[in-house]
Amino acid sequence: MLTYEPDDTLAHRLDPRSKLAVQLGFAATALAHTDARALLALSAVAALVLVAARVPLRRTLYAYRFAFVILTLAPLLAALALGPPWIVLEDGLASARASYRVLLILLVSAAYVRSTPVRDSRAAIQRTIPGKPGQLLGIGIALVFRFLPVLQGDIRTIRDAMAARLGTERSAVDRASTLTLLGLSRAFDRADRLALAMQARCFSWNPTLPPLSFGRGDAVVLVFAVGLSLTAFL
Repeated sequence: MLTYEPDDTLAHRLDPRSKLAVQLGFAATALAHTDARALLALSAVAALVLVAARVPLRRTLYAYRFAFVILTLAPLLAALALGPPWIVLEDGLASARASYRVLLILLVSAAYVRSTPVRDSRAAIQRTIPGKPGQLLGIGIALVFRFLPVLQGDIRTIRDAMAARLGTERSAVDRASTLTLLGLSRAFDRADRLALAMQARCFSWNPTLPPLSFGRGDAVVLVFAVGLSLTAFL
């Protein structure tokens, strides 16, 4: 699971709002352009972002392994046809380009997650989107970042317990159903405990958020983000 890691990289020193702007601009450009030259340019931008945040590529790809499997299978399935010629290379290549664009977006988002604390993300969203919508969205994102690692830990615990009891000898359907039921049960228990803990700690819709400020580096990054966004219309 990708999480925030304290560091002194360029990405860590940037304001989260400028990093969100780069993410939005990159995603818009990646979805708008499908030609090889655009994909090459987007690959270079993604590489720069990963270097700026010192993202460990191997560990990041492992964290995205399930998404990576789906992105790999999609072009193969898209190339298959129900009749002659049975394999349509053009459809497979189009799907492969789409999968590659999604992979680049995931890698750029990994750089944001590694370089941005959860509280800063919430502060950036609530100060960008005013009122209750911004508060609700900020709280939701903060809870997701904090809740998902816990749920993944529960799933790993269940899988290890099943393996220790020779659960690997069961059929795939039996293992999947058991893991799903126990995982959902743990998730609902965690949600109830989270709700109780939030009440006990006097949960606030508008807490004191960390201060955010733009620096010179943010100005350059914002100009870059605007340029990325404009290329989506070219």
